[in-house]
Amino acid sequence: MSKTENRSTIRLPKCLHAIAEMDAAKSRRVTIIGANGAGKSRFMDEMMELCGDKAYCLDVLTAFFPESNESTRPGSIDVQYREAMRQIPYLRSDAVSQLDKLFYMLLADEMQNLMEIKATLLQHGVKARLPLSKFDLVRRNWETIFPDNKIVRHGNRLMFGTGAGDDLITLGSLSQGEKAVLYYLAGVLFAAPEATVFIDSPGLFLHPAIRQTLWDAVEQLRPDCTFIYNSVDVDFVTSRTSNTCLWVKSYDSRQHAWDYDLLKSTPLSEELMIELAGSRKPVLFIEGDDSHSIDLKLYSLVFRDRTVRALGSCNKVIETVRAFNDLSSMHHLQSMGIVDRDRRTDSEVEYLRKKNILVPDVAEIENIFLLPEVVRVMARRRGKDARRITDRMHRDIVRTFKAHADEQALQHTRHKIKRDVECRIDAKFTCITAMETHIRQLVYQLEPRRHYNRLRDEFHKLAAAGDLYGILRVFNHKPMLAASNVHTMLGYPSPQHYISGVLEALKGNDDDAKNLKNAIAHILEADNIR
Repeated sequence: MSKTENRSTIRLPKCLHAIAEMDAAKSRRVTIIGANGAGKSRFMDEMMELCGDKAYCLDVLTAFFPESNESTRPGSIDVQYREAMRQIPYLRSDAVSQLDKLFYMLLADEMQNLMEIKATLLQHGVKARLPLSKFDLVRRNWETIFPDNKIVRHGNRLMFGTGAGDDLITLGSLSQGEKAVLYYLAGVLFAAPEATVFIDSPGLFLHPAIRQTLWDAVEQLRPDCTFIYNSVDVDFVTSRTSNTCLWVKSYDSRQHAWDYDLLKSTPLSEELMIELAGSRKPVLFIEGDDSHSIDLKLYSLVFRDRTVRALGSCNKVIETVRAFNDLSSMHHLQSMGIVDRDRRTDSEVEYLRKKNILVPDVAEIENIFLLPEVVRVMARRRGKDARRITDRMHRDIVRTFKAHADEQALQHTRHKIKRDVECRIDAKFTCITAMETHIRQLVYQLEPRRHYNRLRDEFHKLAAAGDLYGILRVFNHKPMLAASNVHTMLGYPSPQHYISGVLEALKGNDDDAKNLKNAIAHILEADNIR
């Protein structure tokens, strides 16, 4: 295959606004991204039309099935197969799918190579050099991607040996993933020189473990070609090095034009921007992780009209919301965040809320499951006495908090002093002596004991008044959910089962789900964003 870099110019569809020109020489890989329904497939079709005869389409979704309408596009697999049947008398003519046609053309190409080698040997009487045929390239890459699989000659047929057993199987008996790999490896070899190859949904039928290996191999087989992918798979998009992303946002049928942009470099990760490009809903960034976080499970159900994305730490949430909203000129999405209250002061909470960061009126997310409104809903669902359960839970939480009030006051004081020290230590100093003097004076300036005594008095007053909501707002105590015994009173074997019960209730569309959502949104002061 030629390794020329003189690939065909990439022409872009009509845009609703000015867009920077895409440098075709530096855009060997282009990926179309965007939300479902934004017009990506129509956009790709338009790019194919603009490419004219250079366009070459590989569509795995229809490749394995009998074709009702064969392609007439110059250079397509269907057109090449019809032409090959006219020119090669021994080519099988019973192919009904694109995969069958590719396989027959591979065998015909192999036969042509062998016949040319034999003719050279007979004519010149010398040993002929064996060049790599298309079939050789397919088999080499196939056996690299599937190390336990082989393509073998059995009698007068080619068969496949797989890691699943010793029996040889035919092309039609391969799995969908194996067929997809064979289709792409063979299909790309029949593209015209310097073609623009279009692939819709390149991850379809493929296990994530082999996607990058396959597409690296496909691109290496045709270094002369340009590859245009249409994908919503974040892992696939980020695996393409030197990849240009076209972010399709919407389509205007009256103007036959799209709202789209080149995805530019931003302070946010490429992975995050690609993932959010696939969303048409406002974004809610939260703490926790994607697999074990209660936050993600809970907030995804409460805020169904938003794309909820877990980022890990609270600092990451705050930074990402700021950066994402600063980039509003390049996207159509609004973003907010949620961070735990932890031991933040009222002024810190107010500051964050002004920055589109929601902070719940409970110290940590587990405390949400101790809200009386939540417990009452779950008691009704379980056929339990809601008043008896909430009254007992109330007493247990107040008693536990009273026993930990001094410790909690100390932890809250530590949090405040730590933040104040971080702010004050940033002052500029002319010498180390000035810095030492400043640090020695901090204990008098910050007055930790005064803050501790004030918080200790405040917490004891909360306990004496039995202020459940006030206690849940300041009480950071992970064992509290289990110690309250709410799960047992509701008939659940463990706190985790109780949490799962609340999440299951939130999935519904009945009054229970509505009441739970309202209670949680209210504690976040987010009643107006759902």
